[in-house]
Order: sequence, then structure tokens, then C-alpha cells
Amino acid sequence: MPTQDQIKELEKKVEELSIFHQVGKALTSTLDLQEVLTLIMGKISELLKPSTWSLLLVDEKKQELHFQIAIGKDASRIRDFRIKIGEGLAGWVAETGEAAIVSDVAKDPRFSQQIDGLIHPHIKSVACVPLKSKDRTLGVIELINCFEESFPTEDLSMLTSLADHAAIAIENAMYVKRIQELTITDDCTSLYNSRYFNYMIDAELSRSKRYNYHFALIFFDLDRFKSVNDTHGHLCGSRLLREIGELIKGHLRDIDTAYRYGGDEFILLLPQTTKDAALLVAKRLCGLLNVTPIKLEENVTVTTTASFGVASFPKDATSKVELVRLADQAMYRVKNRTRNGVEGT
Repeated sequence: MPTQDQIKELEKKVEELSIFHQVGKALTSTLDLQEVLTLIMGKISELLKPSTWSLLLVDEKKQELHFQIAIGKDASRIRDFRIKIGEGLAGWVAETGEAAIVSDVAKDPRFSQQIDGLIHPHIKSVACVPLKSKDRTLGVIELINCFEESFPTEDLSMLTSLADHAAIAIENAMYVKRIQELTITDDCTSLYNSRYFNYMIDAELSRSKRYNYHFALIFFDLDRFKSVNDTHGHLCGSRLLREIGELIKGHLRDIDTAYRYGGDEFILLLPQTTKDAALLVAKRLCGLLNVTPIKLEENVTVTTTASFGVASFPKDATSKVELVRLADQAMYRVKNRTRNGVEGT
């Protein structure tokens, strides 16, 4: 006859197998990252019962951790915190890719009162494991006050395995996002491409007609772009296009979108914008190009100008084809007359 302890051990193994089955099923049945991560964190909560538990993701551009999921005591308060890679316990785990299991944080030199203590005022113990894909750390799972003297080896094994599953879900989501971006993004400028413009303007037409909104298109073409290619080479020409894309994106509202329409032609789509407001935006961008030096190579810096045409819905036209045509025509009138200017329809 099995002992009571053996029965409990078998029950725990069955529960663990059930959890991994559920997580594995979620990984193969959905690409919804939040759904999979919420399931994994929920199962960790059931097993280990921490006072607060969170999953942080790495922001590689900013070299920071941000809270993707935070549950438990003070969870709503900590969601907006960001932690520099290398700072505090979670930052150390993200930097090294190693787990940190600490029974008394006050005695651990990696503990930061300004970071860990501020985020978790009542912290005593922490179990913190990395979410790793190959040699890359994608995030961190952090459990607060889920043990006292020591963290059981079998619990650490379970936590590490679930962290591996979370890393798979994150990597899958990253691949899907990248594939989606490739289908709608121009490789040279990182702006949206003309295919996505056609989708977005259809959506904006539908929305604006329904709610009686205005919107505007700004069509612009770089002046004498061919001379840059002829003088400095096509690599410099491509770099100029990329820098122009970054410059434009940095001076638009969040709701505005920018597209490389083809060659050195660009389109800006400005929702809920009148014709007069769009003309002001175009003039501001035209002036910005005039005064912004762009470094193409170590000893090659240029400034460039562009010709801008503006058309608006519903003042100038109510169809996609007509709006693009009118903005294009206005741009060419500037191009053929003086260059480096702005005109409406």
C-alpha cells in the first residue's frame, strides 16, 4: 500500500503533467501571447502561492524591463514601473540569464532598496527566473514571498520549465509580429508600404464617412534625389531615404501614418485633419527638411528639399483614387514650378 506521502507526491506529479498539457495545448492552439502568458502565470500562482507575482519583458531598444503581467498585492501600482537591465534583482537576472533565489533580500548585495524595495515594499523572499531563448533573455518571472527558509528544488524545476514555455510563447509572438511587419513595411525606410496604404486609406474613408470626419493626404517627393545617387552612390541614396523616413515619423502625431509610396515618393495619412491643418503640417515638414543636415557617410552630409501636395476628404474628393490623384497633381505643380514648396488642390 502506498503511504500518504507517496499518494501526495503522485497527486502533485499528476497536477504538474496536467499543467504542462494545458500550457502545451495553449502554445499550439493560439498565437495570442497575452492568453498564453496569463495561463502560465495563473498556474504558477496555483502551485506556489506568492503574495505578488509578475512577468516582465525585455525592451531591447531601451534596455529596460517592463511589467507585462502583474498580479497580487500592489499589482496595480507596479504595472507602470520600468527597471533598467542590470539594476535590482530582476535586472540582474535579465542581464546574466541566471535565476536568483533569495530567502532574505536584505542580506543579498543584488537587492536594491531604490528599485526592489520601492516596487515591493513588503518583500522578504524572491524567486526570480529568466525567460530564455537560446542565449537570449526575453524576460523575467518574479515571485515575491512564496517561500521562507529555502525554495524546494522541485518547485524551482517546475518554475524553470514554465519559464521555458513562456519564452516559447514570446518567441512565437515575435516571429509572427516580424512576419506581419515584413508584409506591410518598406525595407529601406521602415515606413509602411503602398500595399498597407491602400488598406489604411480604405479603412479611413469608411470611418470618416460614417462619423462625418475630415482627413487629409500629404504627398511629397524629394527634390533632385537622382543627383544624390549620381554624386554619392546608391547606398547613400538609400541611407537618405531611411533618414527621411525617421525624420518624418518623429514629427507626426501618434494617429498619423507615413508610407513610402515608391522611389523617393512618400504619402502621409492624417486622420481627423482639415485641409488647412494639413497644409500647416506640410509647410512645417518642408521647412524641417530645409534646416536638417543628414549624414550619409563619414565625410558626406547633405540637406534636401521636397515638393508637397495636399488633398483632403471630403473637401477635395470622396474617393481614394481621386484623393491620391489630386495630392499627386498638386505636388507636381510645385515640382514643375519652384520645388521646395507646398500646394493644395
